[in-house]
Amino acid sequence: MDMQTEWGKVLVHSADEYCHLIEGLDQVSGEWLDNLSSLLPRIHAAISVVRDKTIERCPHEPEIDLEQRFELYTRLRKLLGDHDQYVLDFDVPESVDGVSGSLADDFTDIYFELKKGLVTLNDEPSDLSRAIDIWYGGYLWHWGQHLVDAEKHLYDLQVHRRLGSQEFL
Repeated sequence: MDMQTEWGKVLVHSADEYCHLIEGLDQVSGEWLDNLSSLLPRIHAAISVVRDKTIERCPHEPEIDLEQRFELYTRLRKLLGDHDQYVLDFDVPESVDGVSGSLADDFTDIYFELKKGLVTLNDEPSDLSRAIDIWYGGYLWHWGQHLVDAEKHLYDLQVHRRLGSQEFL
């Protein structure tokens, strides 16, 4: 088995695990955010290895259910509470009103992008390359920035000892 296929399987497994964590919001434990924090770097590593071509244009976006996205975002934002918002690199740090990053937004966009590839694999289990094309195109054009921003904020929470079962929930 070549390295791309091995990492493709890591990506599938990690995407599936990520989606299950997000879909299981009703049964969240104290380790939920810790689990997401350790899972995102695996997703990042895997998508970085499996890329095999340059995407010249933004991939065609199927119809997006904005209501479904907003419902998930709202649930995540409520669950994350004080852990949700963070300052992006271009925000003015002195201004609390200038906070524009949101883990809920990051988690929501990553979820829907990963879910698209999983649905493709569910419909056609042997078509890993199609799922990877969907994931990689979306990664370049959209959810990759959300992944980096979420990883950075989760790192910051960890360094400041705000990531963990005692503080969360």
